[in-house]
Amino acid sequence: MPYVHSNGIRLAYERAGRGESVLFIMGSAASRRQWDMHQTPALQESGYTTITFDNRGIPPSDAPPGKYALADMVADTKGLIEALDLGPCRIVGTSMGSMIAQELAIRHPQLVHAVVLMATRARSDAYRRASAAADRVLSESGVRLPPEYRAVNSVLQMLSPQTLNDDAAVASWLEIFELAGSGAAVAEGQEWIVTDENRLADLSRIAAPCRVIAFSDDVATPAYLGAEVADAIPDCDLVEIPGCGHLGHLERPEPVNQAIVEFFDKV
Repeated sequence: MPYVHSNGIRLAYERAGRGESVLFIMGSAASRRQWDMHQTPALQESGYTTITFDNRGIPPSDAPPGKYALADMVADTKGLIEALDLGPCRIVGTSMGSMIAQELAIRHPQLVHAVVLMATRARSDAYRRASAAADRVLSESGVRLPPEYRAVNSVLQMLSPQTLNDDAAVASWLEIFELAGSGAAVAEGQEWIVTDENRLADLSRIAAPCRVIAFSDDVATPAYLGAEVADAIPDCDLVEIPGCGHLGHLERPEPVNQAIVEFFDKV
């Protein structure tokens, strides 16, 4: 496993394919290997080199103790782009990964060629603020929920009603989330990352071409907040994919991959 030293820590990464580089930035508490299920094979087949990495807090990358901030994640990713000499590169982010990508495009435009922002937002609404605050209270309490409970909650938050109503599909997802929840403590530093700051005005400073991919049944980052991001960025369009939730890149990978490749092919 190759590593790069960035921002004082060690990040595990993987590079594959031939062609122009596409950097994938994963969301919170998730492994880079999610991308390898559907996205990296499709991009490599389309003639791109893909780079994935594990954010701080996700082994085998370093998991330094303490509470992480979004600025830490941005600095980590900036250092990785520079260390691997990727910039300016194409970037795909999802959820927190999209927020990292937005900050890179605002603060470090020289590193960014074009960006796909999936399941993103630039501000928080009342429900999402309350949900994040409740999660922080739970973390501060020291209570550890059983993996079975976390799995059920994750399924409700991350998937579409279409998947929830499919017995075979939801059974598989419950098993996946329960296994993942058994190791949730390794990403505990990420639990403190605050993403409630309103960044809509700052998005107007992004010069790179962007595409927002929103998922119609997304509870964590609803499509209307993604549409706000698309409206705020000068050269940005919006693709809304129906029938999937926050993990739309796993629930409906074909239209997601098509939207990514089509966008990068023209920029």
